[in-house]
Amino acid sequence: MTGADVLLLALGAVAVGSGVLVVTTDQLVRAGLYLVVCLGALAGLFLVLTAELVAWVQVLIYVGAVVVLLLFAVMLTRAPIGRSPDLDRPGLPAALIGGGAGLGLAALFADAFRWSSVDLPAPGTAEAIGTELFRSWVLPFEVLSVLLLAALVGAIIVSRPDIGSRR
Repeated sequence: MTGADVLLLALGAVAVGSGVLVVTTDQLVRAGLYLVVCLGALAGLFLVLTAELVAWVQVLIYVGAVVVLLLFAVMLTRAPIGRSPDLDRPGLPAALIGGGAGLGLAALFADAFRWSSVDLPAPGTAEAIGTELFRSWVLPFEVLSVLLLAALVGAIIVSRPDIGSRR
């Protein structure tokens, strides 16, 4: 076992552990912060796998933008910051369904690949990724940015009772 293998296992354990904490905590802000840890561990996994561009995009887009948007939405809509009793749902059915789905996927992958090695293609460059991104994926990025802007404006409108009320 190499150092990279140990690092992959450690970062994977951190990602899975913080992902479990995201869905089991009953405090909304802590769930957002656990999500930051989970996404940061995923970025670390990408770094270990020598996908530096994907790792930094993960940090910039998901950790930097989506989690901040989530926390701003929580603050703007005046959601409860402390413990929320409505978030306390029975976890056994969800754990059974999630565990069954995970075991099913693991069995599917083990059966599909039969522990064979896969030849990797030549690594891509940042120039090739940028060319593909700005040639073929500009419209989905713009649609996503408009959607996020609409969500933020909607959160502001919902949080302010004086906007949109009829007198």
